[in-house]
Amino acid sequence: VQLQASGGGLVQAGGSLRLSCAASRRAFSSYRMGWFRQAPGKEREFVAAVTWSDGNTYYADSVKDRFIIFGDNAKNTVYLQMNSLKPEDTGVYYCTLATTGLRRTWYSGTDYDYWGRGTLVTVSS
Repeated sequence: VQLQASGGGLVQAGGSLRLSCAASRRAFSSYRMGWFRQAPGKEREFVAAVTWSDGNTYYADSVKDRFIIFGDNAKNTVYLQMNSLKPEDTGVYYCTLATTGLRRTWYSGTDYDYWGRGTLVTVSS
């Protein structure tokens, strides 16, 4: 399974971007999809996730009320609408997928099974 993320780019503070991610295969179990990011010199951090079975969404406090995660389970496609972008949102954004939620969290990177290569988002001040 490969995850292909796209939509990154350079944007001014206050602007918007939409990231998208599609899984290469649809005939397998996808329990949850999400986004993580890694800023230069920092550790990877959770951004947002969606659980397909109940539609629940989860956000990091730093992006709540600015970012929206949504998608299409049947197509194993997830999007991240990013509004009111700030310079501190700069980083490489990674799409990720979990095949099960059994004894797994939505916020830990180790609880996801597949990762995309990442797409760079740069927010200028």
